[in-house]
Amino acid sequence: MFELLITMLERLGIIVTIAFILTRFRFFRGLIYHDSLNRRQQYLAIVFFGFFGIIGTYSGMSFSTDTLRFDPWTADLASDEAIANSRVIGIVIAGMLGGYKVGIGAGLIAGLHRFTLGGFTALACGLAAIVAGIIAGRFQKKKNNVNLRTAFLVGAIAETVQMLIILLIAKPYDQAQTLVEIIGVPMIIANGLGSALFLMVIKNVVSEEEKTGAMLAQKTLRIADQTLAYLRKGINQDSARAVCQILHNEVQTSAVAITNQTEILAHIGLADDHHRSTSPIQTQITRDVLKSGKLVVANDETIHCREQSCPLGAAVIAPLKLRDETIGTLKFYFKSEKEITNVVIELIFGLSNLLSNQLEIAEAEKAYQLAKEAEVKALQAQISPHFLFNTMNVITSLIRIDPAKARMLLVSLSHFLRQNLTATTVSMTTLEQELAHVKAYLSIEEARFVEKLKVTYDIEDDALPVKIPPLTLQPIVENAVKHGIKNMNHDCQIHIEIHKVDNSTLVTVRDNGQGMSKERINQLGKQIIDSETGSGIALFNVNRRLTMNFGEDASLRINSEPGRGTKISFTIPRAEEL
Repeated sequence: MFELLITMLERLGIIVTIAFILTRFRFFRGLIYHDSLNRRQQYLAIVFFGFFGIIGTYSGMSFSTDTLRFDPWTADLASDEAIANSRVIGIVIAGMLGGYKVGIGAGLIAGLHRFTLGGFTALACGLAAIVAGIIAGRFQKKKNNVNLRTAFLVGAIAETVQMLIILLIAKPYDQAQTLVEIIGVPMIIANGLGSALFLMVIKNVVSEEEKTGAMLAQKTLRIADQTLAYLRKGINQDSARAVCQILHNEVQTSAVAITNQTEILAHIGLADDHHRSTSPIQTQITRDVLKSGKLVVANDETIHCREQSCPLGAAVIAPLKLRDETIGTLKFYFKSEKEITNVVIELIFGLSNLLSNQLEIAEAEKAYQLAKEAEVKALQAQISPHFLFNTMNVITSLIRIDPAKARMLLVSLSHFLRQNLTATTVSMTTLEQELAHVKAYLSIEEARFVEKLKVTYDIEDDALPVKIPPLTLQPIVENAVKHGIKNMNHDCQIHIEIHKVDNSTLVTVRDNGQGMSKERINQLGKQIIDSETGSGIALFNVNRRLTMNFGEDASLRINSEPGRGTKISFTIPRAEEL
């Protein structure tokens, strides 16, 4: 019995070796990586593991119950012969990976083959193969949940059941009993170990692939982190050269190049001296990639440089896209085609998508900045020509009767206009500068509406250094002048408060004007209004920039009642709270 166990374990090495070789094939890996198989995959798996069970049969040894001797080769069996084999392993693996259908299908193929070989256990062993598939299906495991102990137990149980079926069905009974006594325990142990070893090979393959995937993901994230800063402003010669250097170091290539649609922007690595940044695109392959937008592996591509040939070996050329349009290529050169493995191709494909997405982000950021500038310009456009004309008229009328006041208004107007121009060049300003801008505007309005408009301030100096978007406060104050108090003939009041409250700064603009309805309050700052008296675009842009910079808590809060004035306030969090 012990000698049989040793021999079966030796034969088991053949099965495990075959299993390891099979894991190198794409077809077998496809079976491993699918947690659930479609119909076509199930049929392929049934045939595959069925033939694997047949291999297990032929790798066994025939045993004669008359002579009690083993024959190292399995062929047509005599009526007193049976086979000590590892057929169960293929069927068990089929059931554990593919479920009942795959297990039973593989058992049918392996069982029918065993039945055709004859011997007094032909029917029993054929039936046992199908039963083994049913048992294994009960313990179906996903690829990432492989338990070697369970695999050993399933293999051992399936073989134990086969021994029981032989005792129940095989005739004559005394031969069946003799057979089971001699080969039962060795086959139970060997096939249990074989099932566990087979799944261990599969588990190692899965672990290897997952480790490779994790390394690729880590490398891709590292590259993304390094290249993002350079691609924020789009693709140009400087950013392309920096990105090529990063990719050359990380991917370990012979050379890396980036092109646009007409020329090479950068080339780092072998033959660098022969590639100027303004060199035209030299290969038809590159032009094909630009046209098709698909990754291409170029075998033994040669770049012709000036007066000599600079062989760079094989290359992988991937497209760079912006809004689904190919705007350039990413070229990786290797010493030979052998270095271009499937892992390398997957990495380059991922990098192509990554850099394309970063270019999309750069384009989106550029569009965002343009939108912000457009919003500021829209606010500047709110400066009515009538305001400028009226101001100049007031200054003209004061030059003779009150030159000092005329001079003061000119200074205020100069400051007001300069602040409007400055707003397009900065993204943030201080509340102190905004307040100075508002005071310049209101000093002009007070001069225009003599004894009609009174402006009061309640300002906490410690709150003024806080940063806010430019042209935030002035449009609110102008809205109070143009719409709040426009129909009043006297006693027009505007009050501005700036205070620190807890961890934020509260800004409030209050007027005693005509007020507004709840319907209008719900519209202001949230949408552009279709109205004869104004569109509300100024408050809409102010509110939008506040929420984009500081969150919804900084949005405009409007309190008003018809005939009782309007109060507009907003809150700016302290810098450390952002």
